[in-house]
Amino acid sequence: MTIITKAILGTAAAAGLLIAGGSAASADSNYTIKSGDTLNKIAAATYGDAQASAGVSAIAQANSISNINSIFVGETLVIPSLSGNTTTTQTQAPAVQQAASTQQAASTQQVASTQQAASTQQAASTQQAASTQQAASTQQAASTEETATSSSSVSGSDASAKSWIANKESTNSYSARNGQYIGKYQLSASYLNGDYSAANQEKVADSYVSDRYGSWSNAKSFWLANGWY
Repeated sequence: MTIITKAILGTAAAAGLLIAGGSAASADSNYTIKSGDTLNKIAAATYGDAQASAGVSAIAQANSISNINSIFVGETLVIPSLSGNTTTTQTQAPAVQQAASTQQAASTQQVASTQQAASTQQAASTQQAASTQQAASTQQAASTEETATSSSSVSGSDASAKSWIANKESTNSYSARNGQYIGKYQLSASYLNGDYSAANQEKVADSYVSDRYGSWSNAKSFWLANGWY
């Protein structure tokens, strides 16, 4: 046998294998009908939902079925191949699965973001409420302390006279200053001995008036006559 003859035979054999492979890939198959089967169910299971209608027609034609609703349990059907069925099914399935996964991931991320935003807002509101409450408590405590420490033991007409003098001297300001005279009653700094608190101003003023005038009413009378006390 010559080299050329061997080459021709080899080429023919390869072509035969290719043809055989192609036939095997597109060969029909058989299916035995079971209870509950319909042509539509068989076609959908074989070709996929997208080609079920075409599959019903192909199966009916391959088996000479005139009434697609009339098939019998135990009957063997020839299931013809549909061109492009396998490729279409394999191509579409990953795309649908990927779209579903992407949508689920987006929904999960959105829920997580919403929950995080709600938690952050709630924490901020709680912190703000706590700060406001603390500030109010501090202010109330300070006001209570100032009221308690700045209260005086005088009452009646003496209390009225004392208030009148305080208004004349400093317009009732514990922080008023006029040279060496300090506070609500414009007492000399030497009397206050460096303690300018409201409580000490009240205490020293009461002591000063008691020692010098005997009462705030007498101190007021002196002030009216002299413009100071």
